[in-house]
Amino acid sequence: MTGVEGRPRVGALSTWTTRRWLRVGVALSLAILALLGATGAWVLARTATISKDLVDVRSPALTTAIRLETAILDQETGIRGYGLTGTSEFIAPYRRGLDEQKANASRLADLLEDDSDGRKDLAVVQEAVEHWQERFARPVAAEPPGAPSPLATKRAAEGKKAFDRVREALHDQQERLRAERTRARDDLMATSTLRNWVFVSIGALIVLLAALIFEGLRRGINRPLEQLGAEARTIAGGDFDHAIKPTGPADLRRLSGEIDFMRRRLVRELAFSEEARLRLDAQAAELQRSNAELEQFAYVASHDLQEPLRKVSSFTQLLQRRYAGKLDARADQYIDFAVDGANRMQVLINDLLDFSRVGRLHNAQQTVDLDTVLTRTLSTLSVAIEEAGATISHDPLPTLIADPTQMGMLWQNLIGNAVKFRRPGTPPEIRVTAEREDDLWRFTVTDNGIGIEPDYVDKVFVIFQRLHTKDAYSGSGIGLAMCKKIVEFHGGTIAVDPEYTEGARLIFTLAPHPPEAIGPSTLPEATRADAEHAP
Repeated sequence: MTGVEGRPRVGALSTWTTRRWLRVGVALSLAILALLGATGAWVLARTATISKDLVDVRSPALTTAIRLETAILDQETGIRGYGLTGTSEFIAPYRRGLDEQKANASRLADLLEDDSDGRKDLAVVQEAVEHWQERFARPVAAEPPGAPSPLATKRAAEGKKAFDRVREALHDQQERLRAERTRARDDLMATSTLRNWVFVSIGALIVLLAALIFEGLRRGINRPLEQLGAEARTIAGGDFDHAIKPTGPADLRRLSGEIDFMRRRLVRELAFSEEARLRLDAQAAELQRSNAELEQFAYVASHDLQEPLRKVSSFTQLLQRRYAGKLDARADQYIDFAVDGANRMQVLINDLLDFSRVGRLHNAQQTVDLDTVLTRTLSTLSVAIEEAGATISHDPLPTLIADPTQMGMLWQNLIGNAVKFRRPGTPPEIRVTAEREDDLWRFTVTDNGIGIEPDYVDKVFVIFQRLHTKDAYSGSGIGLAMCKKIVEFHGGTIAVDPEYTEGARLIFTLAPHPPEAIGPSTLPEATRADAEHAP
């Protein structure tokens, strides 16, 4: 490794880079921490095991053994009193003691399941108790009450001797359980002490490693980087001819050389930056002019194209009224074609103009109650809805920040299409739903109409794209394209649900706060004037 001032040190370590030093240091630190961590984990596991054994086995086992002794003593007291007096009240403690003995013996057997010596002690106790009960307790208890039992007097010495063996077995059992509990408590204390020392060592080692790492980073990395940063700031201040002096470890010296190479490259490229900026300014101006021309074209359609089209339509309609039936059938057909074509052309131009106005003239962002907008739309379409016998239902709709005119156009196109493209002989049933989905509102418009073939679920959103002839269904094919433009303008998406086959289902989303869009105030002055006076 190199010194802070860049002078190489003697020895093999002089070739080490910062990365190598960090790798060796981190590897050594991790190895030591892993060793201590493994020791700490073992100590914790050992502490938990001993503590669990002490709390869940040793202490409850001793307590249960004492209760077992109490139950057996109650039996002895009761059977002795019954044998001497013949009074039936003395038999109750004996029988209660039998039940308690059985319960405590079962509990103790469960606790000592993994303790072979403990099970042996319990077996000795049970054998002694069984012998006493067989030879003395049960025969005396079987005697009729009312008079002292001759059997109790006869076997008094034998019964005392048998019960002394019971006492001795109980005493040995409890002494061993106490010794086991004491040993477990001592093991727990010793393990806890070891655990504390291990974690203190881990903490001290972490502090030592942190201090060593901090000092190593300060000497080997921070100081050279501070010098490199100072020289970089000098260059950033405008002194591009200031050369960077390599310093620090080998890799930082290489970094300094690469930064200095970048400085020289930037100096070479600086001469070209002004020319590139000028070219970008020229391209931006050209793009702005092109956009203004495109905007102007949309409004020219409402004046320069509408006027001659109205004249053609008017005169062809005059020809139709004046000469209808006076010429041959083919002439009448030609006139009908001309009138129909002029009318369709006017509708297409108006629809195209409406399409171009989305996001331009109609961009009054405000709080919009979609319930109110939908109600107003249904009122506008009431004649078509009544003629079709349509049934329309909807969920409660949210309030958004949006353009109210565009929202009205959206609902009018969606509901109008659902009413228009109905099955022959089947009244339309239209359902509108709305639910919150993450940061957007998700809407569906479902009908029972003729539906949309899977091959056309994307084409229906293309402007002037029609799936049926004009004789079958009227319209210009711009409705869903306008819906798509309105929805995307408000930060959402729209699509046809291909899995719904009982009609058509359109799914679209709207953002509660749509992105900013270009409004009339940002258009060129001449274009804005045309927009304000457009029909």
